[in-house]
Amino acid sequence: MTAFTSSSVSGLSRRALLRGGVAGAGLLALAACRSAADTASSPAGGSASPRRGGVITVGTGIDFTPSLLFAQSANTLVQRLVFNTLTRYDDKLQPQPELATSWQLGADGTSVTLKLREDVLFHSGRKFTADDVVFAVKNLQNPSRSAQLRSTAAAVTDFRKNGDFELTLVLAHPVSNLFDLFEFMIIPDSASVEDAVAGTKLIGTGPFTFTERKPGSSITFARNDKYWNPGRPYLDGVEIRIIPQAESLLSSLRTGQTHLSYGVRGKDVATLKGDPQFRIKQYDTGSGAYYIGANLTAEHVGDKRVRQAIAWAVDRDRLVQQALGGYGTVSSAPWPKSSPAYSEANATRYTHNPDKARALLKEAGLDSITLPFAHSNDPGNTAIAQILQYDLKQVGIETVLQPTDSPTMQKQLIAQSMPALWTLSHGFAQLQPATLAVSAYPFNEAKNSSRFSSPAYTEIVQKAWNRSDSSGPEAKALYQQITDVLLDEEFVIDLAIGGLVEVAGSKAVGTDLNKFGYLVLDDAYLTA
Repeated sequence: MTAFTSSSVSGLSRRALLRGGVAGAGLLALAACRSAADTASSPAGGSASPRRGGVITVGTGIDFTPSLLFAQSANTLVQRLVFNTLTRYDDKLQPQPELATSWQLGADGTSVTLKLREDVLFHSGRKFTADDVVFAVKNLQNPSRSAQLRSTAAAVTDFRKNGDFELTLVLAHPVSNLFDLFEFMIIPDSASVEDAVAGTKLIGTGPFTFTERKPGSSITFARNDKYWNPGRPYLDGVEIRIIPQAESLLSSLRTGQTHLSYGVRGKDVATLKGDPQFRIKQYDTGSGAYYIGANLTAEHVGDKRVRQAIAWAVDRDRLVQQALGGYGTVSSAPWPKSSPAYSEANATRYTHNPDKARALLKEAGLDSITLPFAHSNDPGNTAIAQILQYDLKQVGIETVLQPTDSPTMQKQLIAQSMPALWTLSHGFAQLQPATLAVSAYPFNEAKNSSRFSSPAYTEIVQKAWNRSDSSGPEAKALYQQITDVLLDEEFVIDLAIGGLVEVAGSKAVGTDLNKFGYLVLDDAYLTA
């Protein structure tokens, strides 16, 4: 195996990375870009002399749901505090080492050999080994887990250990989103995993240990003094406070009661612009996209003309400005600009055209209809639902709003038990494009929340997923075919590409998120 420096890796294509080869060089392996120690050598956004100690307080409007620990849900602040992942993407979607120090992909894309760190302990004191990676994959394969990347985990058919710190995963077929899995999959302690999903015990290898959970109020963590990353974390602890009221969350930031939040309403974030006591950072990878979902088994919305009418009825520009405070990009398609599936033509396919919406309803034999419309009951999503309700009413679609708590909505998404219409945000478009269509509940070709089914859609998605190359011309052609189906069928009506917005007081430095929105505080610290 040949080791590459970070500079040499940056010149490699995604295709070379996933296939483990460099044309003309005869190499079948790609070693990690840099060591984990190098990755941790300087705090992100920090000064040359980080300050040790202190407890950072994070405010959020939505409580942690333990049963959704292994899923991307409305609150993913806990996962990367307690646990680690095998790898982590940089801003160019190049995987960087975490618990895996290097990796080698087979020439045909049906295996990957991982070399693992040998100095990692679980919070219980037990040593991390290859057996824990085996357990983590099998845990996601377990149907009882709510895990969006189960299909990718299920592609692993065999495990071949070479000692405690080297493991080969054998795949049934190549997958274009293998490193998406490695960033998504937290490594739990096998002995306490059922306690974890019950919310009574969280044991991982991460920078902080779980200390106490008060449902609906707070969850706290203490520094892991035996963390494998030298000198990290700087903080003594973390407290996540549940503050459902938007005004109270904003007030807690202004008064310094909380240092950090990713749950401030867009219109409230806009009021903080230019205030020197706050740092505002928008994660522009498109980790969140706002949409209207339709249950195709419900009355009226089974007709795609009605769904297309909804797409034409929405004033996306007003939505972004009024509900999101300008922190978003209007789009009819799910893909952010950073995605190889993005095109301007797709993003602008549906514009605000009430006349066209009315004409489609008339073509469907409808003048006016009334539909139930579910939304998360937090303030931000309530504001979005009210704007959408107004737009739909202008074209003859009356809606009855159904405010629902976020955990219940997540369970309804999984169970395919949504009403005729709902609005939420979705992730997974910020990664390898095939991940969206094989993993995200609204889009999953095998079983989605809308109960949409199409052999043609399934065939295209499987072709895009069952390959190593994720960015070449053939892959991009497949992504366009997927997008064509989405824009025609409109079972998911995309409205705007958003993403999490970090609002941090001036004392909080070095805070970060991974591509799945997991809070990363290895390098974070509080200034005096």
